[in-house]
Amino acid sequence: MAAPRSWALWSFCGRGWSRAVSGYGLPGLRSSSPRGPLGARLLSQEKEATETHFGFETVSEEEKGGKGERVYQVFESVAKKYDVMNDMMSLGIHRVWKDLLLWKMRPFPGTQLLDVAGGTGDIAFRFLNYVQAQHQRKQKRQLRAQQNLSWEEIARKYQNEEDSLGGSRVMVCDINKEMLKIGKQKAHAQGYKAGLAWILGDAEELPFDDDKFDVYTIAFGIRNVTHIDQALQEAHRVLKPGGRFLCLEFSQVNNPLLSRLYDVYSFQVIPVLGEVIAGDWKSYQYLVESIRQFPSQEEFKEMIEDAGFQKVTYENLTSGIVAIHSGFKL
Repeated sequence: MAAPRSWALWSFCGRGWSRAVSGYGLPGLRSSSPRGPLGARLLSQEKEATETHFGFETVSEEEKGGKGERVYQVFESVAKKYDVMNDMMSLGIHRVWKDLLLWKMRPFPGTQLLDVAGGTGDIAFRFLNYVQAQHQRKQKRQLRAQQNLSWEEIARKYQNEEDSLGGSRVMVCDINKEMLKIGKQKAHAQGYKAGLAWILGDAEELPFDDDKFDVYTIAFGIRNVTHIDQALQEAHRVLKPGGRFLCLEFSQVNNPLLSRLYDVYSFQVIPVLGEVIAGDWKSYQYLVESIRQFPSQEEFKEMIEDAGFQKVTYENLTSGIVAIHSGFKL
C-alpha cells in the first residue's frame, strides 16, 4: 500500500502547473496556450476558488500552497525513493496489480497508448514488453506458416524487421519533472528507446489533440488530481472513438477484518517507513490520507459515466484495496 499508494504507483496530476512543454515538437501535441474549439469541454477556464482536500486537510484550490502545488511537492520529494518504497510497503504486490492492468488492456498491434501520471514508467514499460512479445509471436506464426522458406530467407526477414512493436507507441504524461526524470533514467538503464515518449503535462488540460489515442491509462494518480471530473473529461476528449479508459487506483476494502488491518498498517506503519527509508513522514502521511478521501468504486464509476464513457465496469483486486475501472468512448 504504497503510502497506500504505498502499494503502488502514486504518479499524479495536479492543477495550476505547467500544462505541457510545447517545444517537444511531437505530432498531436497541442499548444499550452488557449484551448481549441472543444465542444466536449464542459468546464469554464475561469473557476471560482473553492475548497478541496489535501489528505484530511481542507485547502484552497487556487491559492499558493493549494492542492495542486502541494501534491507536486509531495511527488517531487518522493521521486528518488518511489520504487523502493513501493516494493517495501506493498511487499511487491503493486507489480502484480500493474501486470493485471496490462492483461485487462490486451493491447493490439499498433495501439497508441497515453499513460497519464506515469512518470516512473512502470505501465509504459509493461506495455512495450507486452506488444513486443505479441508482435514476435505473430512473426513466428507467419514464418511457421511459410514452411517452404529457406534459412537465408527466414534470417533476412528477421533482419529486415524495422519495428519490433508492430507500430505500437506509448506517450507518458506527468506533471512532475522529477518523476519524469526518474522514468527516463529507468528507461535508459533498461534499454527502452523505441515507441516511447515523455511529456510534461497536466491531466486536467492534456497537451494533445482530440481523438488521438486508442487507450488511456492512469495508475495510482487520479486521486491526486484537484478536479477529477475535468481529468476524466480530458481522458474522453483525447481518446479515439472506440478508445478505452483504464484506471488502476486504491479503493474501498470490502472485507471488514482486512479493512481494520489495512488501516493499522496504513496509518501506523507506512509513514514510519517513509521516514526511515525516504526521510519524509509528511508525504507518506498525505498519500495514506488521500486514499481514504477517494470515492468508492460505485461513486467513481458514476463519475466516469458522467464524463461520457459507456460500458463502465470495475474489478476489485485484493478485496478492494485497489480496483481497475474500465470505460469506452462510444
